[in-house]
Formats: sequence, structure tokens, C-alpha cells
Amino acid sequence: MPHSMTGFASAEAQAGSFRLVWEIRSVNHRFLELGFRLPEELRAVEPDCRELVATVVKRGKVDCTLKIAAASRADALRETVPAALGALRALEEQARAVFPAAEPLTTHEVLRWPGVLEEPAQRVEDLGEPIKKCLGAALRALGEARGREGARIVEMLARRNAGITALIALVKPQLDGLSLRYRDRLRERLEKLDVRAEPERLEQELALVAQRADVAEEIDRLASHVAEVEAILARDEPVGRRLDFVIQELNREANTFASKVQEEALTRAAVELKVLIEQMREQVQNLE
Repeated sequence: MPHSMTGFASAEAQAGSFRLVWEIRSVNHRFLELGFRLPEELRAVEPDCRELVATVVKRGKVDCTLKIAAASRADALRETVPAALGALRALEEQARAVFPAAEPLTTHEVLRWPGVLEEPAQRVEDLGEPIKKCLGAALRALGEARGREGARIVEMLARRNAGITALIALVKPQLDGLSLRYRDRLRERLEKLDVRAEPERLEQELALVAQRADVAEEIDRLASHVAEVEAILARDEPVGRRLDFVIQELNREANTFASKVQEEALTRAAVELKVLIEQMREQVQNLE
């Protein structure tokens, strides 16, 4: 089933003393465009994350954000190292012996001093594999969300496609004798204008005008494009670009049909046809 390019998903995981949270947002885009927001110390894992996303998502603008925090308040409150505190105090006393007017160290400054707090059991830099595993879970959730939205869009496209099929079925019987009706109306108009012409030349001109008003070929091509749309929607792969092309062809034939028809019923059908195709064109922009 084709997927939508629009979706949101998140996934959480615990890795040692850290809690990982991935958030992924995707919107429609002509190509695949990836954006990552990671803690600076984890930039080394970004290429692997990009490759992982690209294996799942083929089109769309995708923003991936990773948040890391302590798994619990207890993990955030690390113990101080007594030896490091003693060494820091000795350094401060030596400095104040030389500079008596120097301000004493604040608690904040002491705790920020390298080595004063115990290092966590696991460093942020060592979280590469858990980060990729958590990202994989977020991508699976994103795929499910995009799949649900894609199914909704496909259903809508199928209904509009069926609507075009119904219009074609309605129009086809009206094409019988259409050229003759056009010729008769043109002949009546010429008679009202009292225009005289050689019978042979008049017949040639009337036949040419009627031929230009013939829409049988346009109707046949519309039916062919509708069948192609139906076949594309049945594929289990990205189909957005292919559908976009076929719908452009549908629109081209509908415009030609609308420019040729003159009877009121056919003109109404042309308007309905263009409305259905425009609705399809708008929705297909969201398909991968």
C-alpha cells in the first residue's frame, strides 16, 4: 500500500543511566530531505542514522530529533569524589595565599570542576547502538502512521477515479451522432445568416468543423488513464511521482474535451471531470 509523506512518530528507550527519545516528523517534498538534531557529542553517529532513515523513507522532508536525559533523578545526582574535592581546596588555598583578595569558589564552580563528580557508568559517546535501535523503533512507528494516512489517500483517489469512470460511461452514449448534430446546427446558423456557398465547399467546411468537435479520442484516452491509475494504486511501492504524471495526462485530456464540447450536458460533465481530477492532483502530492 502506498504511504503518505506526512506523519509523526516517537520512540523511547533506556540505555544504562540515560533515557533516549527520538521524534520524527515528515511532510511532503519532491525528493528525500533529511534533517537531524543531535547532541554535539553524538555527531559521529549521524551518518549511520541518515542511512537508516533512507532505507525506510524514499520521499519527503523528514526532521529527526534525539533527546537524551538522565534515566531518573537518582541517576542525575552523582556522587562527588572526596580526593578531587581535597585537591581543589588545596589549589584554592595556594591561590588565595598569593591573591588574598580573590573571591572564593562557589558551589556551582566546584561541581563543574573536572573530576569532582563521579563519571556516569556509561558515557553519552558510547550510546551509538542503543540510539540506532531506538531510531529503528521510531521509524517503524512512522511507517505505520504514514501507511494509515496513505491508505486514506488511496481510498479517496480510488473514489474519484471511479467517479471519472462513471462520467465516461455517462458521456459515451451522448457521443453517438454528435458530429451530425454539430453539422446540423452549423447549417441552421448559416441559413439564418443567409450565407450562400458552393454545396461541395460547404460540406467540406461542415465536415472539418464537426471533426474538430469530435471528442471520442479524448474519451478513450481518459478511460485508458483511469485504468492506469487503478493499476498504480494497487502497487505496494512508492507511486507518487508516477501518479502525478498520469494525473497530468488526465488533466490534459479533460481540458481538450472541455474546449471541444458545446452541448450543455457535455459541458457539465467536463466541469465535473475537471473538479475530480483537481481533487486527485491535490491529494497525490502527499503520496510517497
